[in-house]
Amino acid sequence: MAENTRRMHVTPEQMWETLSDGWLFPVWVVGASRMREVDDDWPAAGSRLHHSVGVWPALINDYTEVVECRPHHSLTLRARAWPMGEARVVISLSPVGAETEVSIVEDPVSGPGVLVPRPARSLGLKWRNTETLRRLAFVAEGRR
Repeated sequence: MAENTRRMHVTPEQMWETLSDGWLFPVWVVGASRMREVDDDWPAAGSRLHHSVGVWPALINDYTEVVECRPHHSLTLRARAWPMGEARVVISLSPVGAETEVSIVEDPVSGPGVLVPRPARSLGLKWRNTETLRRLAFVAEGRR
């Protein structure tokens, strides 16, 4: 399981506004290339982001579903990109004064990714999510 954390210069409420805008997903999630649809009730539990991953012309259409939503605190997702598999992703927000510490914990739950030895997959996910949090900071801090 890979965990990344970054402190961002926004309040948890401001960060939640960014996370609640599903159309921004491919702007900050490394690997997501475009949005096809966002459920009207995003990010409520059971709602989905319909996205594509990869690089044109080799795009895979799939979706990410909210497993649990705790507004201003955490968002638990089941991210799909078959045939590569599925991952459980937990995004947590913790207030630190006027800022927010954002953490992402991610690990594959099905598909070929679970066959990769844990140290190797954790290293890859840690590298990827360092950039994901960097992008999320640019978006959230730029919106305020």
